[in-house]
Amino acid sequence: QVQLVESGGGLVQAGGSLRLSCAASGSIFRFNGMGWYRQAPGKQREWVAAITRGGITNSADSVKGRFTISRDNAKNTVYLQMNSLKPEDTGVYYCYIDFVSYPRYWGQGTQVTVSS
Repeated sequence: QVQLVESGGGLVQAGGSLRLSCAASGSIFRFNGMGWYRQAPGKQREWVAAITRGGITNSADSVKGRFTISRDNAKNTVYLQMNSLKPEDTGVYYCYIDFVSYPRYWGQGTQVTVSS
């Protein structure tokens, strides 16, 4: 069993910053990578950023240069530092964890609202 608990969402003005956290617990020894998706109202879920077990990161073009994904191995926590936020970044942000041989697990989501 795997649990993902997200935190850090909220309301921020355009140009502001937020840092999301995703704490993983349970049977995560064989995880392959972690990352974030987001879903805006009325839109499909969109991949945002990911970090592999080895620490290699990647992010969507829409957030490159503004969002940074990182991980604290000691705390089994992944972070998404979001700077220069725009209204179009508004949505529910979901953390996920991938395994070699198990289905992907998702967090419950955290709301990010960017006002113009």
